[in-house]
Order: sequence, then structure tokens, then C-alpha cells
Amino acid sequence: MMVPNFELEQALLDSGRLRISGVDEVGRGPLAGPVVAAAVILNPQDIPEGLNDSKKLTAKRRSALDAALRDRSEFAVAEASVAEIDEINILRASHLAMERAVAALDPAPDYVLIDGNMVPRDLKIPAQAVVKGDARSVSIAAASILAKNWRDQLMVDLAQQHPGYGWETNAGYPSKQHRDALQNLGVTPHHRRSFKPVHNILYQE
Repeated sequence: MMVPNFELEQALLDSGRLRISGVDEVGRGPLAGPVVAAAVILNPQDIPEGLNDSKKLTAKRRSALDAALRDRSEFAVAEASVAEIDEINILRASHLAMERAVAALDPAPDYVLIDGNMVPRDLKIPAQAVVKGDARSVSIAAASILAKNWRDQLMVDLAQQHPGYGWETNAGYPSKQHRDALQNLGVTPHHRRSFKPVHNILYQE
């Protein structure tokens, strides 16, 4: 099993880069809620133990690592809204959230490791896309944890305002409960109208 390590970051540090940020996003697949990205600069001398792809961690472990990262790293979290997702498409919106997270780091990083196979086109800083980055780089894994915890909490808060869709447990993903609620309760302002299951309910004859 692949466990993320500090090799990519170390090679960049050895080449003279000083501030290396890992970036990841969460929330491409849900039918509701924003897409969220985090950018993290770890302290090489103080990396929390057990960093991994957020999807491979229990909620309890994620929370503990989230707290450790907030304490011991530099980070920024940013969103792209449902309106932006519907306007520019989910891929562009997820890149927009990534660009915003990187831009919010102050001072700016001098190199960025991005999870995925594309570097967002408006990123102004040298960057490299890392396929399966959250399983390879601890910085990207850290970003995945912060982004996921942030978004999960946001969906819990939205679930209070719109009960019945199960967002507190499904985080807006198309679970059976969520799809049934869409049919029975209808579409909320937090639903992505460009996503087929939502679009179909809005425009069914």
C-alpha cells in the first residue's frame, strides 16, 4: 500500500525552493454545496504523524490530524460556489478554488504540488500536477484532510437549514436518501443545477 511521503517536497527543497505548498480539492461529485480546496505548507521539522489521503482515514483520525495541521502548518482554505460551478463547470470551479487557496497563503509559496493531472491555468506560481498526489505527497494529503473536514462541517451546517437530504452524513453526494429527498422535497438553493439528477428534476415534464 502506498503511503504518502516527503520525497517530492525534499527534492524541491534540495533544488533551492523554500516554500512548497500541497493543494487538493474535495467535492467534485456531490449534487449540492460548494467545491472546497486547501493549500498547505508543512514545516519539514514538524510534520504530523499519519498523514494520508483523507478518504483512507476515519472521521476521528481526520479530525485529530485537522487540528494538528491547523496548529503546526501554514494553510488556507477556499471555495468555489454552487453558482460558479453551474456557470463555469465543476472542473474549472475546482481549479478556481485551488487558485484561491494558493493566493490566500501569505507569504506566497514558491512552488505548488497539485493533486490530479492538470495545473489550474490561472495559477501564477510554478507548479506540478501529481497524479494520485494525496497518496504520494504528505503536503497534498494534508490539503485533502483540511479541505474534506472543512467541507464536511459546512454540509453539516447546511443540513440544519435543509433537513431531510442527509447532508450531515452524505455531504451532498448522491446517496439514495439524497436522491429520494430531491424527488420528494425538491431542489434547494444549494443544489448544483448543472448536475444531471438536479437538472432532470427541475425540468421534468
